[in-house]
Amino acid sequence: MTLRFRSLPLLAAFGLAATPLAGPMMTLAPESRLWVEGTSTVRSWNCKAPVLEATIAGDANAAKEVLDGSKGISAVTLVVPVQKMNCNDNDTMNEHMRKALKATEFPTITFKLASYELVKGTPALQATLTGSLLLGGVEKPMTFPVEVTDGGAGKLRVTGSATVKMKDHDLKPPSLMLGTMRVGNDVTVKFDLLLNP
Repeated sequence: MTLRFRSLPLLAAFGLAATPLAGPMMTLAPESRLWVEGTSTVRSWNCKAPVLEATIAGDANAAKEVLDGSKGISAVTLVVPVQKMNCNDNDTMNEHMRKALKATEFPTITFKLASYELVKGTPALQATLTGSLLLGGVEKPMTFPVEVTDGGAGKLRVTGSATVKMKDHDLKPPSLMLGTMRVGNDVTVKFDLLLNP
């Protein structure tokens, strides 16, 4: 599978144009990963997001500043194109996933960072991210913890997970085989993101 990562000027599209972003833009390294895990009455499942689009603004030495406990990153918008997501290379699963997420009507999932708090820990820096998730046309606030580590050569690695309830976004978990297989309402978004300076 070929992974593609793009940093795009999404400011106007996602409402950030009103607040100019000072400082250079950071990018996602190709080794960055994001995937979704869930359960059903039959088995667990996962869907990968091989394409991520990101706008990341920060200071010139953003990685060092964040690792030192300062807020060197000023804004983040992360976008996942639903049609590019892949569930176990299974076309049937992909079809049901896209239908459940209303991909035709709402082709992207968007997370916008509103604020974050840093707490120095051992061995990793701990952070709590607060923002909003736009999923299936419904935007909801969300807060979740992450670990931040030195990615080397001025890079920043951010890892963590967040639980999303499908029904909070007016999404109906898929039900197949006359209801004998039902997907759980809670899904876990996991990520391992490497930010380039």
